[in-house]
Amino acid sequence: MTDPTYLNNQFLIAMPMLADPNFFQTVTYISEHNASGALGLVINRPLSLTLGQLLDHLQITTDQSELAALPIYHGGPVQPEQGFVLHSPVGHWEATLRITDHLGITTSRDILHAVAHGKGPQQLLVTLGYAGWGPGQLERELAENTWLSSPADPTILFHTRSDRRWLAAAALLGIDLNLLSADAGHA
Repeated sequence: MTDPTYLNNQFLIAMPMLADPNFFQTVTYISEHNASGALGLVINRPLSLTLGQLLDHLQITTDQSELAALPIYHGGPVQPEQGFVLHSPVGHWEATLRITDHLGITTSRDILHAVAHGKGPQQLLVTLGYAGWGPGQLERELAENTWLSSPADPTILFHTRSDRRWLAAAALLGIDLNLLSADAGHA
């Protein structure tokens, strides 16, 4: 038996037939995937909440109007009250999962204080909640053709409009999801 292929630093792209409302037409950034399961952040589901509103709620003041206008994303159905900051560069924060030499996910407030004062990472995406899979669950879903996977692209993460990320992530693989039927079957 060969070792499983893990999808760290990959996009998980929902196939058109995936009807689960949590993941319909989503792109999930997989930050951690191993024998214990997987963790990812949905990167194309903006909430009706901005970073400025979140900072106000946390009683953190900012005069960074461009940053304050950034959308907060629904990162997934697990722990929707927990904030996650996907960012580049990685930097040195109290609670950071280093994914690559350039990307990290931080859950501590210190990064939000730095961002509010113009001293945070140059690129960031903030989510509430995350997507999680138990041992073997993601592998089964991949075998059932529920998802496509591709290497993550920072341009899509940080510079592509959220409503274009699903199609853009699939385009990395040369696939136009508009041409796939939601009624696809298995041969």
